[in-house]
Amino acid sequence: MAIKSTIFKVNLQIADIDHGYYADHALTLARHPSETDERMMVRLVALALNAHQLQSVCNGDGTLAFGAGLSDPDEPDVWLRDFTGLTRLWVEVGQPEDKPILKACGKADQVVVYAFSSAADVWWKGIQTKLTRPQNLAVWRVPTEVAPQLAALAERSMQFQATLLEGVLTLGNADNTVSLECVRWM
Repeated sequence: MAIKSTIFKVNLQIADIDHGYYADHALTLARHPSETDERMMVRLVALALNAHQLQSVCNGDGTLAFGAGLSDPDEPDVWLRDFTGLTRLWVEVGQPEDKPILKACGKADQVVVYAFSSAADVWWKGIQTKLTRPQNLAVWRVPTEVAPQLAALAERSMQFQATLLEGVLTLGNADNTVSLECVRWM
């Protein structure tokens, strides 16, 4: 019998001052049995960092949601689809292989990868030259020390305020706050 995903409910209030986007999102996060709290929380951060595109790309008429991610290699960790069903944004978290990234570049207007573990630097050195062709790809590095701090915020029911100002995301609940600034590799 297969182990089922663990369900997390998240109320996320986003104040993206950099992009003029302010909205509340009621989200359901399904954590795959093989997924860590660190990875799950980086997925949430990735959604918060890109939520403004719901307005700027889709004029508010689209769907920003978590994809199947680990349970389905043909789906991203986060995606944005417009009202016609076109995938406008495809987000991967971790250190994916080059072929799925390149395939995603053909399926979506924009592809973003957020690498976060201590192995991310080694992964990037090995894959960097394979990803030079796609013009619609961005690769970001989440600081290694931030992922465990994010994991400490994980609970089955979460309420967060996310503020993005001058490239720094501050994610907090009633008790704790984590700030991070991603570094663009590509």
